[in-house]
Amino acid sequence: MDITSFDQFELNRQLLNAVADLGYTEPTPIQQKTIPISLGNHDVLGIAQTGTGKTAAYLLPLLMKIKYAQGKNPRALILAPTRELAIQISKSVTDLAKYTDLRHLVAYGGLGPKTQIETLQQGVDLVVATPGRFMDLYRAGELITKDIRTLVLDEADKMMDMGFMPQIRSILEIIPTKRQNLLFSATFGGRVERLSAEFLEAPVKIEVTPQASTADMVDQVIYDVPNFRTKVNLLEHLLTQDDFQRVIVFARTKTSAENIYKFLTRKVFDPGQVRVIHANKGQNTRINSMEAFKEGNVRILVATDVAARGIDVAEVSHVINFDVPLIYEDYVHRIGRTGRANRTGQAITFVTLSENYHVEKIERIIRMTVPRQPMPAGVEITETPFDEQQAMLREVDEQRRKEDPNFLGAFHEKKFKNTAAGRATQQAKVKAAKNAASRPKSARPGGPRSAGPKRNSSRGGKR
Repeated sequence: MDITSFDQFELNRQLLNAVADLGYTEPTPIQQKTIPISLGNHDVLGIAQTGTGKTAAYLLPLLMKIKYAQGKNPRALILAPTRELAIQISKSVTDLAKYTDLRHLVAYGGLGPKTQIETLQQGVDLVVATPGRFMDLYRAGELITKDIRTLVLDEADKMMDMGFMPQIRSILEIIPTKRQNLLFSATFGGRVERLSAEFLEAPVKIEVTPQASTADMVDQVIYDVPNFRTKVNLLEHLLTQDDFQRVIVFARTKTSAENIYKFLTRKVFDPGQVRVIHANKGQNTRINSMEAFKEGNVRILVATDVAARGIDVAEVSHVINFDVPLIYEDYVHRIGRTGRANRTGQAITFVTLSENYHVEKIERIIRMTVPRQPMPAGVEITETPFDEQQAMLREVDEQRRKEDPNFLGAFHEKKFKNTAAGRATQQAKVKAAKNAASRPKSARPGGPRSAGPKRNSSRGGKR
C-alpha cells in the first residue's frame, strides 16, 4: 500500500495534530518505510542522509510507544554524537510531543550538570544525550537505566569517527538487554556494519537512497584553485553574488574557520551578517550563532564539521567547502545541509593540487564525478608562494607513496639535489659554512666566553 498521508500510520491524534502544525503533509521515503517497521517493534538499520526526515521517522513511533508521562525513570534513549545535534533532536521532540505530557531531557557536556540533574530528579520519559554526558550522569547515580526499552543511535558513522565506541559499549552494558534498537547512519561502511551486527537483533535494513549518495536536490560543482589566497578571492566573489542568500562555509580546522571569519568581517561584510562556530567557541556562543542563522538574522555561517552537526535549516542556498574534508563521509554530511525539505541547493568545493587526491576518494564513495567549472571572470588568481607550492608538492608525493610504496617522489634526496631549488639550497649551505669559518673563534657559536664570571661546574659548587 502506498502511504501518502501521516493519517495512514497508527499514530494517535496528538501526534498527528503536531505533524499538521509543522506543515508536514506527505511522509518522506524514510518515514514511509521506518514508521510502520518501528511501530512493529523491529530493530531498524536506517541508511539515510541528513535532510531526509529521518529524525521524525524514529521519533514519531517512539513517542507513540511511550505515549504519556509515567514514573520517574526514562523509558527511551537517543544518543547523538554532538551537542548541536542533540539540541536539534530535542527541539524536534518538543515540536512533535507538544500535545502530550511527555517529559524529556537533553543532556550534553560543555556546561555544568546541575540543571540536567534537577530535570532527571523531577522525572523524565525520554533522554536525548551525547554519550559522554550520559555516562557522567549515570556514574553520578542520577540516571536510572533499568526502564529503558528503546535505544536510538543517530549518525552512528560520525560517532565512530569521533571515537565514541568505548562509551557506546559502556552504555550497552548498563541498559536492559530486552529493548528495541534503531541505528541511523548516512553511510554504511565496514565499521557501521560491525556495530549493527554487535547490537541490532535481526534488523530491518532501510536504505532510502543509494549508500552514501548525495541529495538529488543538490547541484555540486568544483573549482580548481591554485592556492589559499585565490580561495579567499573566490570566496569573496561568490558571497557577493545576489543568489548566495544563506550560506554555510565549511573549513577543515578551527584556525582556518577563524581566519575566514576575520577576513569576511574585516573586508567584505558587516560583522552582524557573519558568525563562526568551532570547538573553541563557548557553548552559548555556538547555540546563539546557529539560532541566529536559522532565523535568518545571519547570512553566512563559517563552521568546522563537528561544530555544524545538527544544523537543520531548510533555506540554506549554498554550502561552500573552503577545504576538502579528510573524513570523506563528511562531504555527504556537509552538502546535506542544503537541498533540504524539497528545496534545491548548491554545494561548491574549492580544490587545490594536493586536495585532488581526496576528491577522487570522495567521488568513489558518492559514486559520481563532480563537475568542474572554470574560475569565474573577475576573480584574481594570485601567484602561489614558493613555500605553499613546495608543501603541496610534498603532500602529493606522500599521497602517491600511499598508492605505490616504491614511488620515490619529487623530493627524493637525489632528485632534489638536481633541481634548481636543491642547487640553491646546497650553495647556501656552502656559503654559510665559509662565512662561519672566516669569523674569529670568539664570535662563533660555542666559542670561548669573552666576559662574565666563571661558574663552578662541580655539582656541589656555588651558583
